[in-house]
Amino acid sequence: MRLGVDLGGSKIELVALDDGGQVLLRRRRPTPRGSYHGTLAAIGELVAAAEHDLGQRGSVGVGMPGAESTVDGKVKNANSTWLIGHALRNDLQDLLQREVRLANDANCFALSEATDGAAKGAETVFGVILGTGVGGGLVVRGRVLTGTNRIAGEWGHNALPLPDEEDQPPPRCYCGRRGCIETWLSGPALAADHLRHAGVALTAVEIDSRASSGDAACEATLQRYERRLAKALAMVVNIVDPDSIVLGGGLSNIDRFYRSVPRLWHRHVFSDVVQTQLLRNRHGDSSGVRGAAWLWSAD
Repeated sequence: MRLGVDLGGSKIELVALDDGGQVLLRRRRPTPRGSYHGTLAAIGELVAAAEHDLGQRGSVGVGMPGAESTVDGKVKNANSTWLIGHALRNDLQDLLQREVRLANDANCFALSEATDGAAKGAETVFGVILGTGVGGGLVVRGRVLTGTNRIAGEWGHNALPLPDEEDQPPPRCYCGRRGCIETWLSGPALAADHLRHAGVALTAVEIDSRASSGDAACEATLQRYERRLAKALAMVVNIVDPDSIVLGGGLSNIDRFYRSVPRLWHRHVFSDVVQTQLLRNRHGDSSGVRGAAWLWSAD
């Protein structure tokens, strides 16, 4: 039995998978925001309750925001700031009395979709989260590629490539820089872009719905977004050349992206043909927690 834990900013979710990837149990509870020790206790309680109810002990994988420092193993780069500076892996291992595997939540998403999701069987998979923020994860031959600095796939904090006049001025990112891909391609960024150009405050879902109904301003906003997404993903194709790119997060539900973006990225990819597939995720909001469980699948 594999237990996966998705440590989110608002909820902690646990799933138990059998060897075939079937869900044996799923539980979730609110994240004790601001409390590191409360977060540890919540994970411990979820694991203990699941193992009690299922009558067996499992491996534990955890998907988390941020990454582990290569210097001291403590959490860095997490938007759940109460985790930063703590040795989460060691503390969980002491609490649960077993080895625990940790990975960035976007890496878990990519692993889930590469293992038994939309990109099953693909050799190289880049997973993209387009939600409140923008993240990325890379899986090669069924294994997460974390990198020397534990930041492989941190696609959202590169500058948007080949900016046009419509991409000026570059917005400020929470990381302290300007013009990061996240500031153009997250859900809040799409809404902010529409407000700048149209003067109307709408959510991404509303923009998509109104564009489908013929709203010219919303259509223009989505076309700007598609051009930016195509340029940003073309950079990934030029560097990694993946078999598949799988989209996740709330914006992955906008159907038109899977048709429009591959048409647009051709002009930016350094190849005569582009065989990389742009795919919608198969497991939806469950991909992160399933990927955490699959951290134990490669042995």
